[in-house]
Amino acid sequence: MVRRVVTLEVDDLKIAGQLYLPSKNDQAPSPAVCVCHGIPAKSPDPSDRGYLRLAERICRQGFVVLNFNFRGTGASGGNFDILGWSRDLESAIDYLWALPEVDRYHLSLLGFSGGAAVSVYIAAQDKRVSSIVTCACPAEFTFFTEVDRPRSVVDHFRSIGTIRDRDFPHSVDEWFNGFKLVSPIKYVAGIAPRPLLLVHGNKDETVDMSHAYKLYNRAIEPKQIVIVDGAEHRLRQSSRAMAIVTDWLKSQAQIGSQAE
Repeated sequence: MVRRVVTLEVDDLKIAGQLYLPSKNDQAPSPAVCVCHGIPAKSPDPSDRGYLRLAERICRQGFVVLNFNFRGTGASGGNFDILGWSRDLESAIDYLWALPEVDRYHLSLLGFSGGAAVSVYIAAQDKRVSSIVTCACPAEFTFFTEVDRPRSVVDHFRSIGTIRDRDFPHSVDEWFNGFKLVSPIKYVAGIAPRPLLLVHGNKDETVDMSHAYKLYNRAIEPKQIVIVDGAEHRLRQSSRAMAIVTDWLKSQAQIGSQAE
């Protein structure tokens, strides 16, 4: 495969990413997957290559894969802001859509936790997205928006380095309202008639399994739900979950056999 370093410009911020292109004998465009990571729970571990390994794994199956850091995370600039994340994802879709190597009929989103929530929000509105996989997706951000002290949540994200500027957010109430707006349960029905796969672990310690069923019941066909026995919140670390995801993506892109 070929790996390229990518920098997107969103809201005067630099959004860092990596593009993976599959090795192939022809010049025909390939299906694409945009990987959307979750909301950090703690300070980043520089040695954690989980999402990069996942991107490589999917690329080896014949996909163009874009893995990027939302604002406030990794090498990207800015501060954690869920509405800002939605604009970052739109820019990522714009970037993939413009690549000659990408088959525009097969552009999928693969989101994890908070990144999955943003993926649902965007996919419902952006018809360029052909299918979507959510992993450990919250139906709504009740664990953020129903706390007694919103400032304590901001202070937490500041302490782990995802809110970096002293004067951000300018309004805590507006920042919190973003979580109420980007609420997957409000938008998941808008994904149809494009296919949706909901994957959740029955041992998820962060987002209860009931969230997956709420989303599934609200969604419209074609839809599928898979509960992975024994899997916790970080589904990217579950080989069984990622095998299910990869096989489903291949079926949607009509890839019959593993690419070399």
